[in-house]
Amino acid sequence: MINGFTKLTDEERQQFRDEGYLIVQNALDDNMISRLIEAGDRLIATDERFNRYQTSEFYDGFRNCIVMDDAFIPLLTNDVTLPLVIQLLGANLQLSTSHLIYRHPDPPGTPYTIRRPGWHRDGGRTQLDLGQDNYPRLGLKCAFYLTDLSEPNSGVTMLAPGSNQLTERIEIADGATDPANALEPLLNPGDCVIFEYRTWHAGAPNFTDVTRKCVMIGYCYRWLKPMDYVKQDAAFVDKLSDIERYLVGEEVDDTVEFQPQGGANPLHAWCEEHGVQQDRLGQ
Repeated sequence: MINGFTKLTDEERQQFRDEGYLIVQNALDDNMISRLIEAGDRLIATDERFNRYQTSEFYDGFRNCIVMDDAFIPLLTNDVTLPLVIQLLGANLQLSTSHLIYRHPDPPGTPYTIRRPGWHRDGGRTQLDLGQDNYPRLGLKCAFYLTDLSEPNSGVTMLAPGSNQLTERIEIADGATDPANALEPLLNPGDCVIFEYRTWHAGAPNFTDVTRKCVMIGYCYRWLKPMDYVKQDAAFVDKLSDIERYLVGEEVDDTVEFQPQGGANPLHAWCEEHGVQQDRLGQ
């Protein structure tokens, strides 16, 4: 169920096309932030290795986290961000990834140049198989930040505006750490950054004494393979509404005949109600 409608302005659409990102303030309320932090803290404190993605003692988390605690499920249909996603990509969507990320403080003496992770694009093998010059807009991520990132060097995800349009690897000058136009957003708890898979990004250093906590919900077109699951467990799917089931790749009707348009899509009614174009939104 999508209970709201956030209108995408012409300026926001153009910015996303030109620069590859949008900053959405107050996407989560205090109650939701508290629920997500409680769930995330509980998971990180365990010795669980299933779905864990830990690259160092400073960068920890879980992929496909949506199945690991029910607190994460509402992010899939967030009333503020999902309407924007539909207006940017269309209605033929599915969840590609749900990623809980804890970026712990860096120890004293860590160089300013540290990036965890380094500059990269998302999309798995896409850029390897198609090449940088043939990489179309296939998906985006909604990065929900749960902690205060209103000061520099708090571990936020840095962005390179306009890099979504690059047809080659991003250029970083000799002796430099970041692209010349690198942006370090300053955010409050509950803010969300929506960015394209093609937008180059990296993890800023965390020189605070607070762990940066974030959940990234990725969406892609329904004809693509998700990043961190193939088919969700039936016990998880049974908990979901029709829209949620659809967004995790499940069919929502019992039709057995071949359906060239892809079958029933419960997002269509929402799009019609709000006058949202559903297909061929372009680059």
